[in-house]
Amino acid sequence: MVGLTSTPGATASLLLNLESVLTALLAWVVFKENADPRIVLGMVAIVAGGILLSWPTGEVGVAAGLGPLAIAGACLCWAIDNNLTRHVSAADALFIAGTKGLMAGGVNCALALAWGMSLPAPLTLLGTMLVGLLGYGISLVLFVLALRGLGTARTGAYFAIAPFIGVVVALVLLGEPTSPTFWLAGALMAGGVWLHLTERHGHDHGHAPLTHQHPHSHDPHHQHDHDADADGAGQEPHDHRHTHVSMRHTHPHFPDIHHPHRH
Repeated sequence: MVGLTSTPGATASLLLNLESVLTALLAWVVFKENADPRIVLGMVAIVAGGILLSWPTGEVGVAAGLGPLAIAGACLCWAIDNNLTRHVSAADALFIAGTKGLMAGGVNCALALAWGMSLPAPLTLLGTMLVGLLGYGISLVLFVLALRGLGTARTGAYFAIAPFIGVVVALVLLGEPTSPTFWLAGALMAGGVWLHLTERHGHDHGHAPLTHQHPHSHDPHHQHDHDADADGAGQEPHDHRHTHVSMRHTHPHFPDIHHPHRH
C-alpha cells in the first residue's frame, strides 16, 4: 500500500512480476526445485524490466524510488509465503485459503486500528470485501491448487500474467501516461512470461515411496487399491490417505507434489 501511494498503477502492476522472480529464486536456492535454462532466461528478462521501471530519473529524485522499493519488498514477502504454502498445498485448499485470509485480515485490521485508522463507510467496506473475495479468496484457492500441480516456481511464473491485466486497466480505464522506458520494460517482462508459459520439461525419473492425502483420480501415479469402506471408493476424483510405491518412468511433468526429485 505504501508503494502504491507513490507509484503509477501501470508501473506498479508490472513491478508485481518481481513476485514470480523472487518466488522462483527461493524455490531453486532454498527448496531445491529444478531450474531449466528457459525458465532462468525468462526470469532475467523480467528482472531487467523491473529494474527499468524502478530506476529513478533526474526529475523525480530519490523519494520516488521508495515506491518501487516498497512494492519489491511486498513481492519478497509474498515469495516467502508462496514457497511455504507449497509445502502444505496437498491439504484442503479452502481450509488453507480461509486460514491465511483470517490471519492476514486480522493482522492488517489490527495494524490499521493501531495507527489510528477507522472503518470506512458501509458501501466502501462492501466494495472492499468484494475485491477481497475475488482477489484474495477465490484467487488464493486456485493458487494453492496450482502450487499442488505445478510447483512453486512455475505457478509464480504463470501468475505473472496478472500484472499485464492491471496495466491494461490502468491505461484504458484510468488513462495513465506512459514513456518509451515503460514500453521497453513491458516488452522484456512479456518476453520473460512467454518463455515460462512455453516451457516443457520431461525426462526419465524415479519416485520414492510416499504417503499423503489429497484429491486424486487413478492416473499412472495413483494405482493403489481401496478398501470397500474407504472414503470416496468408486468415485473419481476422491480424497483419502494413500501410499505411492517406488516406480520409475518418463513423461512430461512439473515439479508438483509427486515430482520433487533432484536433477
